[in-house]
Amino acid sequence: MHFAPEKAVERLLRPRSETYVTADLVPGAAEIVLDIENIDLADGSIEVIVCSHVLEHVDDAKALRELRRILCRDGLAILMVPMVHHWETSFERPAPTVEERIKYFGQFDHIRRYGRDFVQRVKDAGFAVEAFSPTPEECIEYGLGLGSVTYFARPETV
Repeated sequence: MHFAPEKAVERLLRPRSETYVTADLVPGAAEIVLDIENIDLADGSIEVIVCSHVLEHVDDAKALRELRRILCRDGLAILMVPMVHHWETSFERPAPTVEERIKYFGQFDHIRRYGRDFVQRVKDAGFAVEAFSPTPEECIEYGLGLGSVTYFARPETV
């Protein structure tokens, strides 16, 4: 399940999966319409989730809990967010105006920029988290921002 699919990532992943499905809140933007804060899918029904640069647009606590709920026991969520790695905590503005979003986040549709507390936010939703930092060559090859980090989240076992 790929939320808010980027065409370049979709071209990379679709041929490698038997059951690749895209989802977005906006009708026509993906194969199915889903609200990441209230996902209309069964518990444990998804094996792999790709969620790249989505969580900064939504109530991330709700979205992460929903991602955890639909992920199967042995599943994997691949998460990427805009982050400032030297910030201890995330910077956010609840219910910002469009002007504030542009001023603070450089985009009209962001409500936060993450700091290092992102990992704890993911853990709080019931995940174990590992960070992966690609090499500069991998960033170029896969179209990732230099210095970006990809987070691999798996359901926390009790």
